[in-house]
Amino acid sequence: MNWKVLNNPAQIEEIISESESTPVMIFKHSTRCSISSMALDRFKRNWKDEDAKKVTPYYLDLIANRDISNAIASQFAIQHESPQVILIKSGKAFFDQSHMGISYSAIMEKV
Repeated sequence: MNWKVLNNPAQIEEIISESESTPVMIFKHSTRCSISSMALDRFKRNWKDEDAKKVTPYYLDLIANRDISNAIASQFAIQHESPQVILIKSGKAFFDQSHMGISYSAIMEKV
């Protein structure tokens, strides 16, 4: 996967702008959590190169960037979870899943 790494709070504005033309997916990953690692691995194994035309994937290491995770929760009115996938379109969060509920097929159906 060709993730865009989310490591600067200013990128939230970029995501909002980018989501006007292409949906954006944020994958919030806890590097200390085995459930998060399993969800991330399962997602990566299902990802297809052509999916990048449908949705722009961002990766957030929330252990290193908890402040950004909190800003995302506030900006998009989504309760923080870990792991978590959030889909954004036209500047608004329209779908989120967490933990073992993170489903590649459900995400791709939404975009």
